[in-house]
Amino acid sequence: MGYRRAEEILPNEIIELIQQYVDGTSIYIPRKTSHRQGWGTGTQIRQELSRRDRQIYEEYLAGSRVEELACKYYLSEKSIQRILRIQKYS
Repeated sequence: MGYRRAEEILPNEIIELIQQYVDGTSIYIPRKTSHRQGWGTGTQIRQELSRRDRQIYEEYLAGSRVEELACKYYLSEKSIQRILRIQKYS
């Protein structure tokens, strides 16, 4: 996300009103709730993590131990156990 100059997009009256509250301070204006996207919808990360989790489960079923999987995928043993539990019931 980049910054945009208020003078370029807001009317002068609104800038003056905002300056009464935050003169010279950077502020974040959140998106409208109706325009928000879910986590990972703008990238392929959800699909990548899903593939990784299936791979972890397949390796576990093939005989890999939780400790080995944790080292291989740079995750904690608790995370591996959670992934295995979710994959087992999905």
